[in-house]
Amino acid sequence: MNKQAMRYSRRALLFVLSTLCFCPAGAQKLWTLRECCDYAVSHNISIRQQENQCRQQDIQLNNAKSMRLPDVSASVGQNFSFGRGLTASNTYSNTNTSSTSFSLGASIPLFTGFQIPNQIKMNQLNLEAATADLEKAKNDIRMLVAQAYVQILYNREIAAVAHRQIAIDSMQVVRLQGMVDNGKASGAQLSQQQATLAGSQLTATQADNTLALSVLTLTQLLELPTPDGFSVARPDTTSLNGDAVAAVSPDAVYAEALGLKPEVLAQQLRLRSASHNIKMAQAGYYPTLSLSGGLGTNYYTTSGFTSDAFGTQLKNNFSQYIGLNLSVPIFNRFQTRNSVRSARVEQENQQLLLDNTKKTLYKEIQQVCLNATAARAKHESSKVAAVSSADAFRLMQAKYENGKATMTEFNEAKNSYLRAESDLVQARYELMYQQALLRFYRGQNLDF
Repeated sequence: MNKQAMRYSRRALLFVLSTLCFCPAGAQKLWTLRECCDYAVSHNISIRQQENQCRQQDIQLNNAKSMRLPDVSASVGQNFSFGRGLTASNTYSNTNTSSTSFSLGASIPLFTGFQIPNQIKMNQLNLEAATADLEKAKNDIRMLVAQAYVQILYNREIAAVAHRQIAIDSMQVVRLQGMVDNGKASGAQLSQQQATLAGSQLTATQADNTLALSVLTLTQLLELPTPDGFSVARPDTTSLNGDAVAAVSPDAVYAEALGLKPEVLAQQLRLRSASHNIKMAQAGYYPTLSLSGGLGTNYYTTSGFTSDAFGTQLKNNFSQYIGLNLSVPIFNRFQTRNSVRSARVEQENQQLLLDNTKKTLYKEIQQVCLNATAARAKHESSKVAAVSSADAFRLMQAKYENGKATMTEFNEAKNSYLRAESDLVQARYELMYQQALLRFYRGQNLDF
């Protein structure tokens, strides 16, 4: 290469370095995946709605426990009567009467056919199931955040590859411009290279827009007011090893996940709750016994007659009562029988829901294991392809700059090299993501 060509190459190299090394002024917070997940769990609206569901179940449990307490009520009544009425002498006359009454009563259930303890246990299980649903909702948000996080990493690398393509094309435009100035290249060659550069700039613009949209998606999941200033941290991929994927079987992961995943636990708890619902319905076959008691007094006046003083009547008319009430069901139009049948059908449906949840979990794990195996193979092949494409591009670039290759051949080698770089980046993050999912299904935190 002659001295002038070397000067053009140095100018191009400086241009490339200025393009790749440019960064905005000021430090910017980089969000890790763990920070994104924790923030989303704390601020996501759907999570907060699920938390309210847990609070509602806790209130229902408190109501069930309170059914063991006595029911106490007090009443005050005032009545007025006008017109003809029966008097104390057993005659009718026009009189005005008034009466004031006070009463205080209480009732407590002694036996309800075991309905109250079964209802308490059922609501306790429903509260535990709602808590498991809350954890499932948190896991769903974590997975959505992880997907959006990895998508940003994908798109950021794609944008970086697109900008490297601009740098390479710009370097060739600078080199050809110098050759045109020296009469060693035609204007048509320069125009063709400039058109290639324009296409690369368009590709980079589209890649930047795709990256901005993926950032917007993640910030919306985090309930952030704006994506401005948001950026994710690049995970360390130097220790990435896909050998661990080959040693994992779907059955082994499923066996671990079965006792850990909250969606399975929630359905198991609801199945146990359904059995107590049957017992509550069967309580209709049993008699019920309750204890009641109360206090009462009244004040009474009649026009034309002298009445005792208010306090005297309240004292003289004071009464108390206590009683037991036994209710024995004999026939209630088969309502109890049908309630028991309905509760058994609900239990069967709940068993089907549990079976379907387990089957769905197994399918998800199978898919993750297959994706992890495919990502491992893709990562290995992409590394080989990237090395080969880089070597081929360097050779073709040298041939092109020495006039021994056409621009078409150079662009094909360049595109193949950049495509291989892009494929390697995607394969690397895909393998990292699938490995993280495998660990997540085995009870570990979703993190890189």
